[in-house]
Amino acid sequence: MANTTSAPKSLGDEAERVYQEGDFESAARLYGEAASTFQAQGNALDGAEMRNNQSVAFLQGGNAQAALDAVTGTADIFADANDLRRQGIALANEATPLQSLGRLDEALESYLRAGAVFKQAGEDQLYAMVMQAVAGIYLRRGKFFEALSAQRTGLADLKNLSFTQKIMKALLRLRLW
Repeated sequence: MANTTSAPKSLGDEAERVYQEGDFESAARLYGEAASTFQAQGNALDGAEMRNNQSVAFLQGGNAQAALDAVTGTADIFADANDLRRQGIALANEATPLQSLGRLDEALESYLRAGAVFKQAGEDQLYAMVMQAVAGIYLRRGKFFEALSAQRTGLADLKNLSFTQKIMKALLRLRLW
């Protein structure tokens, strides 16, 4: 009897390979097949992981609506499993296509929810990345001070800052207003 978990894992591995080659359409299709197979086997977590990967592939391929459709609901699956890291990633993966679709209020809400989950999980780097996206939305809306605040909040607790983050943190300490 064949190992039934190898089929969706093989599909996921193949999807990753074609994704790395830049064939986002094929990658999205393969991730979707892997997700369906995992879900049919009762493995909701791996199915949700593949749907998140599918969402990223769709987004890279320029299909924001399909990306949103793929990721919707996966954060709840991770929340039910108390998998905070992947819950936060799913929320951020939901926010990104919302932002691409111009649904900025919904994107902002999803990013802020992702940030709260990352903060709770102690994922400081992911929290900083999400707050940078929040700052971007505020800038796009002309809310300069809110953008600065979001950026400052995201960098506040980081311990191992990159060179760019160190510069940004130093600039944010300057009070020019």
